[in-house]
Amino acid sequence: MKKVFIEGPISSDFIAQSIAKHQSKTSIGAHNIFLGQVRADVIDDKKVVAIEYTCYEALANEKLHEIREEAFEKFDLICMHIYHSIGTIKSGEVCFFVFVSSKRRKEVYAATEWIVNAVKDRTPIFGKELFEDDSHQWKVNS
Repeated sequence: MKKVFIEGPISSDFIAQSIAKHQSKTSIGAHNIFLGQVRADVIDDKKVVAIEYTCYEALANEKLHEIREEAFEKFDLICMHIYHSIGTIKSGEVCFFVFVSSKRRKEVYAATEWIVNAVKDRTPIFGKELFEDDSHQWKVNS
């Protein structure tokens, strides 16, 4: 199975390299990208400075593989990448990257939204919000 978890933030270089691999494919008419970024939310008057992501990697990989297979069955996709960070990701850094390609733009929009929601709903990835006062709480997906 393809590696989907990245230790630390997902860099702009990694994102650019992933996209560049598909620029010469002449069967592709549209690409769509979703980047999830850690927000500096204020919760109970405390600012989030980072999120520490953990997962049950074997189960999470299995779920992500199922989501990939379902997406290819449901949508007319040529290419799809799903990556999620594990470890501590600071506010402003990218922690979730979805990239899809198809012949048509409507297909990539619908597929991206479906994939992002499926990952959030079905994958056992947990985030602990770390606050500037060194306290923390488990993140509620939003």
